[in-house]
Amino acid sequence: MTFQPALPHATLSDRFTAALDQVQEKLVHLLASAPLLLLALLIVFLSIWLGGVLSRRMRVLRRISQSNPYMEGLLRNTVKVLVGLAGVLVALDLLGATSLVGAVLGSAGVVGLVLGFAFKDIAENYVAGVLLSIRQPFSPGDSVCIDIHEGSVIALTSRATVLMTAEGHHLQLPNALVFKSVLLNYSRNPQRRFNFDLMVGHGASLHTALDAGIAAIAAIDAVLADPAPDGSVFSLDNDGAVLRFTGWINQTRNDLTRTRSEALRRVRRALRQHGIAPPEARTRVNLVRNDVLGTLPGENGQERDTSVDHTLDEQVDRAQRAADAGNLLEPTPPPAVGP
Repeated sequence: MTFQPALPHATLSDRFTAALDQVQEKLVHLLASAPLLLLALLIVFLSIWLGGVLSRRMRVLRRISQSNPYMEGLLRNTVKVLVGLAGVLVALDLLGATSLVGAVLGSAGVVGLVLGFAFKDIAENYVAGVLLSIRQPFSPGDSVCIDIHEGSVIALTSRATVLMTAEGHHLQLPNALVFKSVLLNYSRNPQRRFNFDLMVGHGASLHTALDAGIAAIAAIDAVLADPAPDGSVFSLDNDGAVLRFTGWINQTRNDLTRTRSEALRRVRRALRQHGIAPPEARTRVNLVRNDVLGTLPGENGQERDTSVDHTLDEQVDRAQRAADAGNLLEPTPPPAVGP
């Protein structure tokens, strides 16, 4: 018994004819669905245009822009994306590609998860920048202390908070660090207190020393009368007593460091005039007249400058102008405070 090979079910020409028929069928289907495809494209373009119009006309965004211009831009872009995405979904549903929508959304979720792990730090700083722009814990030009870093605020970008230190250096702190750290804003309250310690010998009257020091501080124009200057005995030891003096200034008009320096000079001179001197490290006998203690070389009573230090103002202004494009902060005028 012999076996013969099975004949093919169709010849090569038959297969070519079937393939050509399929191509013709798909072309006819494409031409037939062309109006539907054009309508879907029109829906997408219309949704993009509508998203732009809505983002520009929403009154809520205008109110937000008055207090936070960065959030205005963020919400406008969010409205555009949501309206445009809705148009794309409607267009795909019109074309009968709902399964494609599910596949795209699923792929987008996986890709988003991978990118989220890859760019975790960038995303964390961006979100922290958004939250900081909403809370506005500082304004441009404010003197702040963030963690262990001090300086004047230049700008808040989407990635970092930019400070200028007292040495004139630019310091960039990641927004995530700023958001999680203890933040001390020296400029939020215009009134600020300074203090310093002075030591007097055991032979001095502490009551007289405190009164003389407080009166000397109160006589400085830069020091506020309310809250009034004060003084107290901070500690006692074998060498003498440590006196702590305090005073308040309006830092929108006067500089803290300069005023503190002037107060130290005034108190030292006042104590000398009352015959009160700091204790000596070694025991020494001085035979001097009382009127000599009231006179010190170079102490002519002239008041020193205590105005606000504007040394870094020009550098800070230049840095702020350079960062305007990405600055998320708006300058706010300081609150009015009485003298």
